Amino acid sequence: MLTGGEVAALIAAVVWTVLVAFLCVALVKLTRLLSETTKVVAEFGERARPMLDDVASTVERTGASLDRVEEITTNIATTTEDVSTMTALTRSVVTGPLVKVASFSYGLRRVLGQRRTLALIRSRRRRQRA
Repeated sequence: MLTGGEVAALIAAVVWTVLVAFLCVALVKLTRLLSETTKVVAEFGERARPMLDDVASTVERTGASLDRVEEITTNIATTTEDVSTMTALTRSVVTGPLVKVASFSYGLRRVLGQRRTLALIRSRRRRQRA
């Protein structure tokens, strides 16, 4: 038979063996996980380089497009300013003579109206005298 110390040593040996087996299984799984992670990172690195190149070229094209948009905006601002100037010039050229024509026609209507009134008054006076 086994003594108490021998039983305790046997139990400690079994527990130690189970613990070592568990650690070995965990290490094997961790090794597999690390190797798969290494493969995924390497594959991602291979795929990331062309994507980064595409992103860089897209950013360059976008910058060029923004430069063109800025140029177009500047041209539109200049055109708007020119149209505003032309509108002001046209307004001053057209409205000046129109105001003069309107004033002249108003004065002419008043004169003609006064002449009609005077003619009407003269004709009434002639009727009254006769």
